[in-house]
Amino acid sequence: MSSVLITGASRGIGRAVAVELSARGHRVIATARRPETLAGVPADQRLRLDVTVQESVDQAIEDAGDIDVVVSNAGETVRAPLESVPLSEVERLFQLNTLGALRVAQGVLPAMRERGAGRLVFVSSIQGRLVLPMIGPYGASKWALEALAETLAIETGHFGVKVSVVQPGAVATGGPARAKVFLKENDPYTPLYEALDVIRGESVTPEEVAATVADTIEHPEPPLRVPVGAPAERILRARKEAPESEPFLMAELNW
Repeated sequence: MSSVLITGASRGIGRAVAVELSARGHRVIATARRPETLAGVPADQRLRLDVTVQESVDQAIEDAGDIDVVVSNAGETVRAPLESVPLSEVERLFQLNTLGALRVAQGVLPAMRERGAGRLVFVSSIQGRLVLPMIGPYGASKWALEALAETLAIETGHFGVKVSVVQPGAVATGGPARAKVFLKENDPYTPLYEALDVIRGESVTPEEVAATVADTIEHPEPPLRVPVGAPAERILRARKEAPESEPFLMAELNW
């Protein structure tokens, strides 16, 4: 069984991944910015890890000991039109969703490379391959994450490190409800914001995502990109087949 470090394990997808991997007999190292939020998470270790702070990453990796697999799950989102979203919020999302994942990967890769084995699993989104209005900063952070992950797959595959990107669509967690919303009173983009639930489509459960993550970890030759569930597969297939002459989903929005 593998020793798996999970970022953002206190709730949602991260917590479900910890439950699934623990049930399958893996050694789980659950991490979160506030370790007290990990109470009740089945894990061999529960550690403080803020992926945006180098010292925190270094300390958690040292405390964890041998790490076979990293599941980079920590992340957040916001709701806002690009015309008016605070750039500080865009920077924050990139620090957390994108650079945070790279920071952890950099921390574990030397040991993985030296022993000739390791797994990096990045929890991305279908929004790493397409965009949705009003969630542009999140989508941009996931596009960048997927670029980093694919580059890592090329650079580290020679050393026995396998890289995968897990791509759920909408997930039935509290993430969207917790997201900061930046809309002014009588904001002209409000109708587009109100259409989000329709265009986000059918959701999957955190447990479904967790099962996909666990299957990917246990696959002897995992694919680079792994959609989660039929809804994600359908929309990613439609995006691949759509013309490049106009934005994807433009017609569906009737905007």
